[in-house]
Amino acid sequence: MTVVVDTNVAVVANDGSEQASPDCVITCIERIQQITSGVEKLALDNGWQIIREYLRNLHSSGQPGVGDAFLKWVLTNWLNPERCDLVTITPIDNLENEFREFPTDPALNDFDPDDRKFIAVARAHSENPPILQAVDSKWWGFKDALHRNGVTVEFICEDDIQRLHK
Repeated sequence: MTVVVDTNVAVVANDGSEQASPDCVITCIERIQQITSGVEKLALDNGWQIIREYLRNLHSSGQPGVGDAFLKWVLTNWLNPERCDLVTITPIDNLENEFREFPTDPALNDFDPDDRKFIAVARAHSENPPILQAVDSKWWGFKDALHRNGVTVEFICEDDIQRLHK
C-alpha cells in the first residue's frame, strides 16, 4: 500500500506535539516504521513541496527521534521507486500553495493552503493513496468534503483528533 504522510505524523513520532496522547505517539511511530521497513510506500511530489515542509519541521542529523529518522530515510530514498512514488503536482500561476490537482469544491475554499500539497499528491497518484493525519484537527472539519472529492484521510489518532476538534 502507498500512503501520503502529513508532517504532523513525523512530528508526533518525535514526541514533539503536546496535543498528542501517548497512544498517538506510539501509533505514529508504528506507521512510520511500516514505511521505513518497506511494508508501505511513500508518495511524494517530484518538486519537493512535501520534502521542503519535512525539512522545515524535522531534523536529519544529530540524535534524531523517529520522525527525524524518517526525514533522513526520505532524503535517502525519495528517488528509490521501490520505496517512494513520485508524482507531479501542478502549481497554479506559480503560487506556492495552489495546485491544479486540488479539488475546486467550494467546501474546501478555507482548507489550509500549506496542506494542499498533500491533497494534490494523493489525487495525482494513480492509486489515490490515503493521507496519514495525526493531530491536525483542522482536517477533521473537512473530512466529508475531502471524501466527496475522492481523498481518503486516515486519521491514525482519531480519539485525539475528535478531542481537539471540539
